[in-house]
Amino acid sequence: MKITLIDAGKRFNRDWIFRHLSFEFKTGRSYAITGSNGSGKSTLLQAIAGAIDLSEGTVKYENGDAGISPERAYQYISFAAPYLELIEEMNLPEFLNFHAGFKPFLPSLNTATIISLLGLQGADHKQIRNFSSGMKQRVKLAQSIFSDTPVVLLDEPCTNLDADGIALYKKLIGDYCTGRLVIVSSNDRQEYDFCEEAIPIMDYK
Repeated sequence: MKITLIDAGKRFNRDWIFRHLSFEFKTGRSYAITGSNGSGKSTLLQAIAGAIDLSEGTVKYENGDAGISPERAYQYISFAAPYLELIEEMNLPEFLNFHAGFKPFLPSLNTATIISLLGLQGADHKQIRNFSSGMKQRVKLAQSIFSDTPVVLLDEPCTNLDADGIALYKKLIGDYCTGRLVIVSSNDRQEYDFCEEAIPIMDYK
């Protein structure tokens, strides 16, 4: 899988968030989008995901020698961010099974295994509305990292996580993201210290 930005730019009203950004992201490598709060990291990550349109330039998706239309790119991408909502009326098994109906999990995993890996066995009967913010963030990471997609996009992945949660995040990255294309948007080095290449967003203002 390869994602290519060609002279990409995004603006809101008259303000350019980023501009003239050309970059190639390849499967098997991990990348960090870095910058201060409010600098546009999340906007760039959403543009890469195809969740928002560019104001100028192009984003191309390719799987091997085959091009992928932007309308179908979501099938190859999983995305986790603190601002994405969970279905809080469901309990955890219900939510994971619902998610798997749209985007299956990696072949080696099932709902019970995922709950165990997250350390949430004792809470699987509760509605997600009753989870702590850290527990919810673990679920958000799970639906991204465990989905059977070649691309994993993570926006500030350790938000609301305690030390044990951060250790879990790093273990999940090491165990389940090898050989995939991973892009992390963050201003916290512990969230992206495994990444091989950094893209400072302020270089494209």
